[in-house]
Amino acid sequence: MRILCTNDDGIHAPGLKIVEEIARQLSDDVWVVAPELDQSGVSHSLSLNDPLRLREVGPRHFAVRGTPTDCVIMGSRHVLGDKGPDLVLSGVNKGRNVAEDVVYSGTIAGALEGTILGIPSFALSQEFNMETRNNPHWESALKFGPDVIRNVMKAGVPRETVINVNFPACAPGDVKGIAVVRQGKRNQGFLKVDERRDGRGNPYFWIGFERLAMIDPPGEGTDLAALAAHYVSVTPLRLNRTDDAFSEKLAGILK
Repeated sequence: MRILCTNDDGIHAPGLKIVEEIARQLSDDVWVVAPELDQSGVSHSLSLNDPLRLREVGPRHFAVRGTPTDCVIMGSRHVLGDKGPDLVLSGVNKGRNVAEDVVYSGTIAGALEGTILGIPSFALSQEFNMETRNNPHWESALKFGPDVIRNVMKAGVPRETVINVNFPACAPGDVKGIAVVRQGKRNQGFLKVDERRDGRGNPYFWIGFERLAMIDPPGEGTDLAALAAHYVSVTPLRLNRTDDAFSEKLAGILK
């Protein structure tokens, strides 16, 4: 099995080494094509107006000056040659990708692009908290990641589905198990705009998150609840976002 690994944190991110270790537990045919620079939050951005620069940083390791989407396209359609990947692994992201994160995440976008290209794809993310921010429990991803991928692959991944996997912010021995859950939803007050001043007094802004707005109890059966209870969360996400129920309603109105 040929595996293509990518991420959104960049070619030198520690989580990229973790996803490569996970991949090597599944196959010895592993390739890494990742962004030259941090691309967190770029979602499914595709470079159409700028050229892509490809740099070989080591055997089967390449950096692309572009987005995770660019990396998966470059890896599967150029770097790997005629024999493309059988599996795409995107991550392991430093920080969880749950709830509304799935809309913004470059990690999930890398896996989505693999899905678009007809390749079974997984997005892998390691949650951290204030205590583990500088040293996430990567060992949890390493312990549980390979078996999750093996078992899902045995079941067969539908062609238009990407598998979103999040590992909780705890040591492997404290993980309670694996939960298949739905995408959660946060309190909508979590986004904030932080205004600051530079050395010349000119304003600039950071988009950030209000911690107090994120402490509402998560919905039962969601990715947020699973991580809070120290479970690995597994959420199949569909590529087709059509709201079938509302489509039927509109069909009766818009004639």
